Amino acid sequence: MGLFNDRTVKENGKTAVPVWFMRQAGRYHAHYQGMKKDHDFMALCKGPELACEVTMGPIRDFKFDAAILFSDLLFPLEQMGLGLKYAPGPKLDTHLDSPEKMKDLKVIEDAKTFYAFQGEACKLLKETLPANKTLLGFVGAPWTLYTYAVDGGHSGNLINPKKGFYDGRWQGFNEVLFENVLTEMDIQVAGGADGMCLFDTAAGECTKEDYRDFIVPQIKRIAQEFKRRNPDTKLIYYSKFTHVEYLRELQEDCIDVLGVDWRFNIADVLKEFSKDYMIQGNFDPAHLHLPWPILEEKLLKWWQEISTSGADLSRWICGLGHGVLQHTPEENVRNAVALIQEKFEY
Repeated sequence: MGLFNDRTVKENGKTAVPVWFMRQAGRYHAHYQGMKKDHDFMALCKGPELACEVTMGPIRDFKFDAAILFSDLLFPLEQMGLGLKYAPGPKLDTHLDSPEKMKDLKVIEDAKTFYAFQGEACKLLKETLPANKTLLGFVGAPWTLYTYAVDGGHSGNLINPKKGFYDGRWQGFNEVLFENVLTEMDIQVAGGADGMCLFDTAAGECTKEDYRDFIVPQIKRIAQEFKRRNPDTKLIYYSKFTHVEYLRELQEDCIDVLGVDWRFNIADVLKEFSKDYMIQGNFDPAHLHLPWPILEEKLLKWWQEISTSGADLSRWICGLGHGVLQHTPEENVRNAVALIQEKFEY
């Protein structure tokens, strides 16, 4: 199956809107928690059989239309010599907190060897997934990876990462990252990924001008080279904390899907951008913590607004505005997916 190209036509003749959630495999899920008792996070990511099993948990339990490889977007920082451990959150041994630290950016192992575990996990998933389910791979976008490399995350004002736009760190980081992250993407595609997600959770922390001048050129550079190598694989770009003017700055033919967070009106995004991209999103993941009757009402109201807007629903992939949050009630995820698959049709 491609990226939801062959949508389910129901017995009533209506077409189902496909649905998957970011972080649908993870801490909120009892299946994952059970595996975590016997394996640490790094082992779950780097063991192909374990990664396959974690990925399959929510497919079996919640019936999502797509599986996304269970891994972590920060592995490029480990491969590029910055060290990486989880205690329990990600910690780097070295940060690029000054131009002098750029000397610490040294590839420890060639990307083809380093990321082989992801390719093996994708192969196992393609063998295990039902034929009507999409397999998605993913990597971190350059700016988001860079904020972790400099600050260890993307909270706060990102003063030091932004200074790096002007002192050579941003440019130097991307020169090392470019071929290595593309190889990571290639390996997942060779393993069987139908689509590749480029996650940019720190994108909206920049001004529109900095986003346009510094971040977009690197996104375009990766997108164009990825498509040159993998012309038949769909590319998804997701940004968080952005707004519509940021999307207008992209204008990139090599991106197939735009993912947006809950700050957007999804119908408006579909109307403006669906001629150029499929659109993915964007229910607020915090609402999955509400009592089911309230959550159900919100989902149905959301659908009523979208379905009567005149937007092209054939260009929409239903999902969250970001990932499933820790402590989200499993029953809410199960009920939400069931409701979407029953009611969201056109």
